[in-house]
Amino acid sequence: MDDDGVKLIKPGQKYVGAQGVTYSAGVSRKTAGAEKVCMNVLPMAPGVRSKPHIHKNIETIAYMLEGECTLFHGQNLETQTLVKKGEQIFIPENVPHSPYNLSKKECVWVVVHSSGDDQDELIAMPELEYILEEY
Repeated sequence: MDDDGVKLIKPGQKYVGAQGVTYSAGVSRKTAGAEKVCMNVLPMAPGVRSKPHIHKNIETIAYMLEGECTLFHGQNLETQTLVKKGEQIFIPENVPHSPYNLSKKECVWVVVHSSGDDQDELIAMPELEYILEEY
């Protein structure tokens, strides 16, 4: 039988991204050979936030599967958008952002990037950390 490239990804694999949060690995270059898209699940306990970062020339779509979470975004993380269960948010390429679970319950994101790996062209922005420390 020929290998047509279809891959089933089962739950269980986890990794810590450069964003500073732990993902449940999904479809990516590493797990399935994907080159143009990847998808991971990101559970975030209350108080957890990612490091501020951008995805250089990569678009992001995130769906809130459970709970709610605040996305800080903009050149100086000056904008806050509360994303609730069932809502999706689009983050254009090169926009600084950081999800921060300010709620009292866990939230779970499904995150899609227009690249084969969510770590591709990820650029940390430690100079913006102080903004999130106020919360």
